[in-house]
Amino acid sequence: MKIIAVIPARYASTRFPAKLMQDLGGKTVILTTYEAAVETNLFDDVFVVTDSELIYNEIISHKGKAIMSIKEHESGSDRIAEAVESIDVDIVVNVQGDEPFINSEPLKELIEFFKKDADKKIDLASLMREIKEDEEINNPNNVKVVVDQNQFALYFSRSVIPYAREKNVGVRYMQHIGIYAFRKQALLDFYSLPMKSLEASEKLEQLRYLEFGKRIKMVETTHVGIGIDTLEDLEKARKML
Repeated sequence: MKIIAVIPARYASTRFPAKLMQDLGGKTVILTTYEAAVETNLFDDVFVVTDSELIYNEIISHKGKAIMSIKEHESGSDRIAEAVESIDVDIVVNVQGDEPFINSEPLKELIEFFKKDADKKIDLASLMREIKEDEEINNPNNVKVVVDQNQFALYFSRSVIPYAREKNVGVRYMQHIGIYAFRKQALLDFYSLPMKSLEASEKLEQLRYLEFGKRIKMVETTHVGIGIDTLEDLEKARKML
């Protein structure tokens, strides 16, 4: 089974433009992330896929591997699918470009599920963690997921799901962590399928997979990634080095 990591890297960012090219301890954020992914030793190959010549040249000039996107893309899945279309690979792991402090354990867990999935019942796998504070549960920026008894996703939403009409019935609220591992075919199928109403309404690409019958295995973790979305986040990251 050939497993690669792909790091989608857009130059533009609404909240923090050019954040991936900011300095983090003498290296750019994107180069730090790329090297951290390589150093996990979980992957047969690691690629950055980007729409930016600056980011592309940054990775190539440090002897890394990068792919330029040909088209404009609405989602990370679309960008990755275009990049891996001609690559011989079985499992593709999406590593977030703005999370330079990679924890290899949850990535290892995702990969293990595919290795054990002899019947190929899993199309993609992703992470979730329990949240308990009302502020976290009610925050629409925290995407919630509900799963079946086999830990396959039933639905993702920015709303509070499930709705607590009855209290004290043992409901756990699970936040989706946006790290994915895909079968290559699931990615290629996604790339060829249209956006439907649920995805358009919630602005959540994972709903396209569910709307077209793909099975998403959810893996519970306590991992909380350290993302760089603002200048304040960057300052915190610098202090961690």
